[in-house]
Amino acid sequence: MQIFFITILILIFSVVLHEVAHGWTANCLGDPTAKEAGRLTLNPLKHLDPLGSVVLPLCLILMQSHMMFAWAKPVPINPFYLRDKKYGEAKTAIAGPLANISIAVFFGLLIRFLPLGDSLFTQNLMMIFNYIVWINLLLAIFNLIPIPPLDGSHILFAFLPESLSAIKFFLFQYGFFIFIFSIFFLFQYIIPIVELVFLLITGQPFLS
Repeated sequence: MQIFFITILILIFSVVLHEVAHGWTANCLGDPTAKEAGRLTLNPLKHLDPLGSVVLPLCLILMQSHMMFAWAKPVPINPFYLRDKKYGEAKTAIAGPLANISIAVFFGLLIRFLPLGDSLFTQNLMMIFNYIVWINLLLAIFNLIPIPPLDGSHILFAFLPESLSAIKFFLFQYGFFIFIFSIFFLFQYIIPIVELVFLLITGQPFLS
């Protein structure tokens, strides 16, 4: 039961930091929309989506699913205000996954290099660090898939030439269905990538 609540808390704050990173980057690039909406805060109540931040992760955990996914309310972004018209949206989009990767690297290096001994407290602390790294890597890698509404789609569209605009139109038209498909059928391919990156950062396999 403790693992259950710890996982939920880590997941909630990881998606909140993800969204704040989007808004903070947009603000730095000239778009104050998220700031004016009060979304540049770590207060989770400002970001949580009842379905994506609470109901879905609770169901996945109760089902003992290997999937671990959640989302918060997207921060409002107005591309009109971005100074960089060509790559501004891509920079804003990649900020979320980079925030999760930064968190994963920080706690992963603590796991690798911090000498904490073998006490029960240390074991519990290492367990929490393991889940922080795992969840943030999973959020980052999944969000980089280039399908709407995931961040990877904004990055893809920024570099997609006009000659391939049909791909953009197709993804916008059918992105929701592809997204649902990805949640249920692509995780089996994402998990090995997460496991590999986890091992590279921490120097040890993830133990759930």
